[in-house]
Amino acid sequence: MKIGITSTGKDLDAQVDSRFGRCKYFLIIDTETMDFESIQNENISSSGGAGIQAAQTIARAGVKAVLTGNVGPNAFQTLKAAGVKVITDVSGSIKEAVEKYKKGEFKESETSTVGSHFGRN
Repeated sequence: MKIGITSTGKDLDAQVDSRFGRCKYFLIIDTETMDFESIQNENISSSGGAGIQAAQTIARAGVKAVLTGNVGPNAFQTLKAAGVKVITDVSGSIKEAVEKYKKGEFKESETSTVGSHFGRN
């Protein structure tokens, strides 16, 4: 199964980025093989709409779930509308997050965790 994780770097040793819409990278990971693709987040410096655009990027990647630290209301609604499970309050390394996900240690979020424009530089 493919999942997306917000990341501070381009590989599995990077840390989970606490921001969804303004994270540095998205890692798209096949949980069966651990093969992954790194996508630089082009919306990191957007003046507005970063969360929605990031959610559309994730949905187009065909992931079933996204793991992140926090997610705003617009991104949350966009992800849910695309059928993507949202899992928040994730931290640590990408490898650790994937292992915890595979063991079923995370619970799907039922709402956004921050207000609009969280994480803006």
